Amino acid sequence: RPDRLDEVINWLGVLPLENRKHAVIQRKKATLAIGLFFGAIALSASGLLYLPITLAACVIAFVTMGIVSGREVYESVEWKVIVLLASLIPLGIALENSGGTQLIAQLIVSQTEGWPHWAILTVLVMVTMTLSDFLNNVATALIAAPIGVDVANAIGVAPDPFLMGVAVAASCAFLTPIGHKNNTIIMGPGGYRFGDYWRMGLPLEMLVVAVSVPAILYFWPLQAIVG
Repeated sequence: RPDRLDEVINWLGVLPLENRKHAVIQRKKATLAIGLFFGAIALSASGLLYLPITLAACVIAFVTMGIVSGREVYESVEWKVIVLLASLIPLGIALENSGGTQLIAQLIVSQTEGWPHWAILTVLVMVTMTLSDFLNNVATALIAAPIGVDVANAIGVAPDPFLMGVAVAASCAFLTPIGHKNNTIIMGPGGYRFGDYWRMGLPLEMLVVAVSVPAILYFWPLQAIVG
């Protein structure tokens, strides 16, 4: 009897174990869930449907087939993450519409006047990485690519290495949980704080700069514009 459990424990002189939930694997449902998931990935990879559509259909199938309940789906959504991402969308729009990109290009050129070209490329990569830590990679590339072209034209070289620097740096958002959706998704379940991303992200970004700049200059060497 549950009401006499404490009395029996005291009489036996033992320590009670903490209640634990044991996950029971239902093989039929597990197989069905795996099949639906990989089917959604296959449809997206084949180009028939967009990934968000296939994954949404997969979730609906999970609920309708009883693999998970609607309440479980609702409770598993990280609503704080969704609100955070939605609140940051105007930031990229404001930076682009206010002429901030041109201002950044002018600032880079003026502050690096007389520097070697590889150093200017390094600065552009670092600036692009900083933007990518607060914007998504697509928005960062759209904003930083014109900056790279303007900087290359200002110093009289072909823009190819600068555009490649933007392409690499725009995909390297390691310092914040808001720079990439993967960083944001793991923030809630992992119990991470904003500052936790700096501990691993800063050395990683330094490593990317140290490797990518020489590699870019090797495959896309700086060439002066003639004429």
